[in-house]
Amino acid sequence: MAKHVTIHLQRVCPWWVGYFLISPIRRWLQNPEKILAPYINEGMTVLEIGPGMGFFTIPAARMVGESGKVIAVDVQEKMLTVLRKRAEKAGVADRVVTKRCKPDNIGVSDPIDLCLVINVAHEVPDAAALFGQIRAILKPTARVLLSEPGGWHISEEEFQETLAVASAQGLKVIEKPKIPRSRSALLALKRAALSQMMGSSC
Repeated sequence: MAKHVTIHLQRVCPWWVGYFLISPIRRWLQNPEKILAPYINEGMTVLEIGPGMGFFTIPAARMVGESGKVIAVDVQEKMLTVLRKRAEKAGVADRVVTKRCKPDNIGVSDPIDLCLVINVAHEVPDAAALFGQIRAILKPTARVLLSEPGGWHISEEEFQETLAVASAQGLKVIEKPKIPRSRSALLALKRAALSQMMGSSC
C-alpha cells in the first residue's frame, strides 16, 4: 500500500499556512489562470478538494462564469472562512459553494465537469476512498486535474503510487500537464468505469 495513502491527519496543512499559499510569489511561480485555462469553460461545475484560501478557487470561479459554479470542500473551517471573504471581495461569491467535509468523505453528490485535486492527495487518510468518491460524481466527459508538490515533498515514486490508486478506482492518465514545481496528471474515466456508469443510468 502506498505510504502516503495511509498517512495521518497531522499532515494536513495548518490553516495559517494558507496565507503563504495565496502570496504573489506563488502566483509568479504558478499562475492559476494559465494552469486552469485549458480545462475550464463557462457553465462548468468544478469541484475543488482542499482549496485552502482559494488560490485556484477564485480564478476558477471567474472562468466558469455566472452560469457555472465552483464547489470548494475542505476539512478546515478557517480556510473556508477566509476563502468566502476573498470570493466576496473578488465579486464571485455567488458562484462559489463552500462545504466543510470530513477527512474520509467529501460530501458532494453534484455531477461535476472538472475536479481539482491540487497539493492535497498526500494529506488524505484514504486516497482510494477519495478517488472512488470523485469517480462516482464525474460526468462522462469530466476530467480530474491531479497535482502534488514536487522535489523533496512528494517523490516521483510516491506520485506514481497515487496514480496507481486512482487507476484502481477507474481513472486513467490522459495527459501530463507541466505545472512548475509539481508532479501532475490529467485523469479521465476508464472505459470500464464509463460502461458501468452508462449501465447504472439505464
